[in-house]
Formats: sequence, C-alpha cells, structure tokens
Amino acid sequence: MQSYMIETEPYFEPVGEEIMIFEAAWRNALPVLLKGPTGCGKTRFMEHMAWRLKRPLITVSCHDDLTASDLVGRYLIKGGETTWVDGPLARAVRHGAICYLDEVVEARKDTTVVIHPLADDRRELPIEKLGEVLWATPDFGLAMSYNPGYQSVLKDLKQSTRQRFIALEFDYPEMELEQTIIVKESGIDAAEAKQLVKFAHMTRNLKGQGLDEGASTRLLVHAAKLMVDGVAPVIACQCAISQALTDDSDMLAAVNELSATLF
Repeated sequence: MQSYMIETEPYFEPVGEEIMIFEAAWRNALPVLLKGPTGCGKTRFMEHMAWRLKRPLITVSCHDDLTASDLVGRYLIKGGETTWVDGPLARAVRHGAICYLDEVVEARKDTTVVIHPLADDRRELPIEKLGEVLWATPDFGLAMSYNPGYQSVLKDLKQSTRQRFIALEFDYPEMELEQTIIVKESGIDAAEAKQLVKFAHMTRNLKGQGLDEGASTRLLVHAAKLMVDGVAPVIACQCAISQALTDDSDMLAAVNELSATLF
C-alpha cells in the first residue's frame, strides 16, 4: 500500500467547508459524492484529503468497458497456476485505503451496483467468485465523482446510488482565487494569470451556445505552463484551451479570437 500513499502535500485551495465535511464523513464511515465540472479540482481535492488523513488513495478512472470484475477482482493464470487478484475496490477495502471512482457514471450500470453494500450501513463487499465477504475497516473510505452538467439522461446517477452518498458540490473558483491557483501551479506572472481567467470566463459564457464546457482551471494551468516556458500567449491558449474545447472550425475561430483580444 505504500505506493498509494501521498507523501507530499498536494496544493489545494478550499472554497468552502469541503475539507471539514469530508473529514467528518470519513470519521463517520459515510461515502462522499463530488459533483462538479471537468477540471475544477475534484481529483486534486481527493489527493489532498488522502494526504491529510494519511490514507492510501486508490483511484479508478471509470469508462464504458469497466466491469464488476475490474473493480472487485478476478482469477488470472500466473506461471501455469490460477491465482486470485484483487481489483482496486477489494484492495482498498482489505487495506483501509480510500477508493475514488472518478467519473463514475461512465461505468456500466451493473458495475456501479457492486458498491451499494459498501456505501450503506453494511460496509461490506461480497466477492462471489471466492465465496467471501470483505468487511471494511474504519479506515476505508469511498468517494466518487461525476459531472452532472455534462452527462446525458442516459448516464445520470441512479437514485439508489445517489442517496447513499454525502454530496459535495464543486465549481470553478472565484476570479481572484483562480488567479492565485494558476500563479501557484505554474509560476506565471499575476497579470497574465488575470488575463487567462478573463479568457476562461468568456468561454464559460459560451457553454450551451456552441461549447459543451468552458475552459477549466486545469486548462488554464496548462496554458500558463506553456507561457512560462516561452510559448506566445495566443499560441498557448490555442493549443492548451481552444483545441481542447472544440473541434468545430467556426467555434475554434471564435474562441481563438477571444484570446487574441486579451493577449
């Protein structure tokens, strides 16, 4: 489990009471749901909390092909012998780690059902192939994230899953705090960070009007790092932000024009 420990403090700027609420949920064995747009700091928050709580963090990036066996475990053939290998969820339960299911609605519906016994008072994980039931230790924590503004109705969370979790809502920080984060993460000049945040707000105003999402804080940090390394601001915005937001040629031209007005 040592490889899953986070030794140095991940930089995170709280915007509310999220740290206190997560710590209280963990102490009371309550699972946590992080809701918010892409790139707003949900994963960094989880890294920060694992560091604060001194627990290993096992992250699972959910996708359409994720099966229950991928989470719980399966038999594999090693050296001519059949051996059981725990999946990340079973590993976290056995060792008292925090298991973080990132973008959980991307997983198949029948896959997410396996977390239900862990996310209520039972705190257990049945492993049918072994005929075994794992009971979570007090140190085990379960968290998952999703983006409610981006997911379609077909990929929304079921109520039977949602109502097992304490929910924390994330969003992009206020302008001044977002500037501080960009400066801290990239080393860019504060004045240029301010321009990047202005650009981000312009793109966020286009959400639903040609863009599925506006520029995230993560993308701003990417652009800032390019700029610090000598890439011209307009080019950095094009490569790190505009191209990441859309493939539509008209929208690309419009978004690039926005960045050109600022830089």
